[in-house]
Amino acid sequence: MQSIRNVAIIAHVDHGKTTLVDKIIHASKLFRENQEFDDLILDNNDLERERGITITAKNVSVNYKGVKINIIDTPGHADFGGEVERVLKMADGVLLLVDAFEGAMPQTRFVLSKALGLGLKPIVVVNKVDKENCRPDEVHEQVFDLMFNLEATEEQLDFVTLYGSSKNGWMSTDWQKPTDSITPLLDEILETIPEAPQPEGNLQFQVTNLDYSSFVGRIAIGRVYQGEIKEGQWVAVTKADGSITKSKVKELQIFEGLGKRKVERVGAGDICAVVGIDGFEIGDTFTSVENPEPMPRIAIDEPTMSMLFAINNSPFFGKEGKFVTSRHLRDRLFKETEKNLALRVKETDTEDKFLVFGRGILHLAVLIETMRREGYELQVGQPQVIFKEIDGEKHEPIELLVVDVPDETSGKVIELATQRKGELKIMEPKGDLQHLEFEIPSRGLIGLRNNMLTATQGEAIMTHRFLKYAPFKGGIPERLNGSIISMENGPSTAYSLDKLQDRGIFFVDPGVDLYAGQVIGEHSRSNDLAVNVQKGKKLSNVRASGSDDAAKIAPARKFSLEESLEYIQKDEYVEVTPLSIRMRKIILDENERKRASSKANG
Repeated sequence: MQSIRNVAIIAHVDHGKTTLVDKIIHASKLFRENQEFDDLILDNNDLERERGITITAKNVSVNYKGVKINIIDTPGHADFGGEVERVLKMADGVLLLVDAFEGAMPQTRFVLSKALGLGLKPIVVVNKVDKENCRPDEVHEQVFDLMFNLEATEEQLDFVTLYGSSKNGWMSTDWQKPTDSITPLLDEILETIPEAPQPEGNLQFQVTNLDYSSFVGRIAIGRVYQGEIKEGQWVAVTKADGSITKSKVKELQIFEGLGKRKVERVGAGDICAVVGIDGFEIGDTFTSVENPEPMPRIAIDEPTMSMLFAINNSPFFGKEGKFVTSRHLRDRLFKETEKNLALRVKETDTEDKFLVFGRGILHLAVLIETMRREGYELQVGQPQVIFKEIDGEKHEPIELLVVDVPDETSGKVIELATQRKGELKIMEPKGDLQHLEFEIPSRGLIGLRNNMLTATQGEAIMTHRFLKYAPFKGGIPERLNGSIISMENGPSTAYSLDKLQDRGIFFVDPGVDLYAGQVIGEHSRSNDLAVNVQKGKKLSNVRASGSDDAAKIAPARKFSLEESLEYIQKDEYVEVTPLSIRMRKIILDENERKRASSKANG
C-alpha cells in the first residue's frame, strides 16, 4: 500500500493559500512541460477568480518521493464555515498559512480552533515575507499565543514554522535565507504530518462533501477510514435518523493531480469519490451490509439569514434572461441544495416566491451571482435575520466583527458599531492601525460596510463571523434617507437630472431606460420622492442669455450586488438579470403604494 498524507490548508481570505497550492502542483511536475495553464488553478469558477476568494472546498493530490499527498483547499471566509468543519475531518494535519504582515486573522482563528479540537498536527507557513514592512518573527509569536489561547496540546504547540513567498515559489526555515524552491515545505509535510492510518476491518467511509453531475447525479466525496471500498460492492448507508438503506457502488474515483482517476478499489486512509449511491446526506456512513458500523455524525452549521426569491415581474422582464418562469427558479434553487449544504429552500403560499436560508449575505449573493450568469432573471427581497425562541425568549444571531482601521477614524467606527448594538470587546494597536473587536447582532451588519467605508475614507478592513445566538438586543436604526423613484417609463434626460440634483444622489446616468416605480436615487430627506426624470427641455425659439448653460451632472452612484442587497428597504426588491442590477419598489404604482402605506399605518 502506498503511504498517504492528508493535509488541509487553512488561511484567511487573501493570504495566498490558492497560490501556494499552484506552486506545489508545479513543483510536483503535474503538468507536462508544454502544457499551458493559468494561475489560481484551483479557483476554477469565474466568481472565485473575480472576488479572489475560495468558495467551495476542493481536493487535489500530488506524488512526492513516492508518497501521495492529498491537499484539501478550504474556504477562508466565515460565510462558508460549514464547508471547513467537514473537510477538516478528512485531514491528518493542517498547513496554517498566515500573512507576514497581517498575522493570524479572525477567520483563521475560527478554522484553527476546529482543527486543534480534532487533534490535527499543524505546520505554520508564514507567507509573503518578501513584502515590505512585514514582521515574520512577531507573527510567529502571535500564532503561538493564538494556539495557546485556543488550548492546543503541548505536542500541537511544538509546531514547525516555515517562511517564504508562494508567489515567488520558495520556502525556508529562516526567512532571511531564501531558497530556490518550495520543496522544503513538501519535505516537512512528509516529516511532520502523520501517515494516514490504514486499519483493516469492516468498511467505514464517511461522506464529507458532495459533487453533482447531470450524467450520474450526486457523487459522494469522503475518506475511507477503515477497510476498503470496491467497485460493484453493496454497501449499507446509515442515515441521521438511524435507518439503514442498501445501495451498490457503480464507480470509484480517486483524486490525481487536478482531476480524478477511475479505480476498482480504494483502501483506508485515501480520499475518493463514490458514484451510484442514491439518497445520501452529508455525514452518512457507507459501511458493510453484514455488520454496519456507523461513524459519529458531522454537524452542519445552521443558516442565520433568509431572503425572499421571486420571479421577475418588472416591466423589463424577459429582455435579457433565458430562464424567467417560476418553474425555472424553483428547479434551480432545489438543485443548488443538492451540493450547497448550508442552504435551505422553503416554498411559500404563492408558487412564484421562495424563502432561501443561508449563512450570510455573501453566501446568498454568491448564489444569486451564479444564477444571473447562467441566464436567470429574479427579484430578491431585503435580507432577514433568523430569530430563535430559546426558553420562551427571543434570541438572535450575534457575530464577532473585527475592524482594523487608522487611529484617527477609529472613533467613527466605534460610534457606527455601537449605534447598531455592537459591544466593543477588544481595542489594541496593531502597527499603525487600531484593531477593534465587537460583538454585534447579525442584523446590525446589514448595510454597515458602506457606512463604515464612507466614514473611514475606504480604509477600514472589516471581517466578521458567526459567534452564537443571544437574547434579542432591541431595535436598530434603519437607513435614514428615503428613495427617489421614477414616476414614468422611458429614458432619463440630462436636463431633468440636472434640475433635480439638489433633491439627493442619483444612481442612474442620463439616457438609461427606466420604468415607473424603479428606485433611481437616494432622497436627501427621510421620505420617498417620486420624480419625473423623463421630461425634456422646452424648445422655444426665443432665447434668453444664460438660459442655455450646459447640464453639469454629478456621476451616478453604482452598487454591487451585495451593496444593493444591504441598501434596500423592506418595501423594495433588487431585480437581478444577466446584464443589470436594478432596485425597485415592490408596488410599482405610486397611488397603490400610498394606499398600502396608509393601510399599514392606519
